[in-house]
Amino acid sequence: MKGGKSTGAGTKTDAKLTVKKTGAKGKASKDPNKPKRPASAFFVFMEEFRKQFKEEHPDNKSVAAVGKAGGVKWKAMSDADKAPYVAKAEKRKAEYDEKMTAYNKKQAAGGTDEDDASDKSKSEVNEGEDSDDEEDDD
Repeated sequence: MKGGKSTGAGTKTDAKLTVKKTGAKGKASKDPNKPKRPASAFFVFMEEFRKQFKEEHPDNKSVAAVGKAGGVKWKAMSDADKAPYVAKAEKRKAEYDEKMTAYNKKQAAGGTDEDDASDKSKSEVNEGEDSDDEEDDD
């Protein structure tokens, strides 16, 4: 036998170690038209902090170092210092809520718009279907 496994005992331990994927089949695909969730106040802060950190430390290539330094600074900030970032995050959340209500109304009214996401025009799709029908008639 190739592979070197000659006993059935190894398969029992392998079965215990494997991860069962039960929800993978039923998971729905993501809609590309759905609005993205807004950034939290911390991530709004990190947008500016990354720029500052890059100017102060141009040699640093570590993403983890930037995140760690940003987290330390965020924890050290007072609520008054965090207020502008919280305000920006709330503004983005309000915009997101408006987009989501419009998106949900569109979904409820028209269902899914798969035709808009398709690269083919309707005429190309119809032509492809007609050619398949002709082959079946032969």
